Amino acid sequence: MLEHLAKGHTIAPGVSIRTLVQNDADELAAALKRNREHLAPWDPLRTDAFFTATHQRRIIAAKELLLISGQEVPLVMTDDAGAVVGALTLSGIVRGPFLSANLGYWVDYGHTGKGLCAAAVEFTLRTCRGMGLHRVQASTLLHNHASRAVLRKTGFTEIGVAPTYRRIAGTWQDHVLHQRILD
Repeated sequence: MLEHLAKGHTIAPGVSIRTLVQNDADELAAALKRNREHLAPWDPLRTDAFFTATHQRRIIAAKELLLISGQEVPLVMTDDAGAVVGALTLSGIVRGPFLSANLGYWVDYGHTGKGLCAAAVEFTLRTCRGMGLHRVQASTLLHNHASRAVLRKTGFTEIGVAPTYRRIAGTWQDHVLHQRILD
């Protein structure tokens, strides 16, 4: 069903998006390590092992199984040289009457402010429509103004605040919930 995602699609000059695969482990680990400080305020606490290719291979293997089962779509953004410059994940995909998924994403600090994240989210929303999904949800920290701007730009609406929603940077923090209805 999602075979077209494996070949890669250009979403911005010099940047493509495609399904995450095992061969991305080294580049993904390098990107995560390079962006460790940049992403730390928005991520759960990470051990040093998280930033290794070995650990990323294990995560990718688990994500591949979730992709096969239709529960998750892990995507990676790469530049023309093959370096990972960001990632998006559709997780918690639910079929039946709900037809919904959760969206998460990050972009390399060297690519912020260029519209890359919004372009990747738009591509992912088109993928969601192709999957027959009705709704996509995303959550952001209240003070993550850049991410909230990406979601507004791509047609998401804020639907409320979830108190102590996720443990980020070592603390349970409130998040703004957003949704995009695709029909």
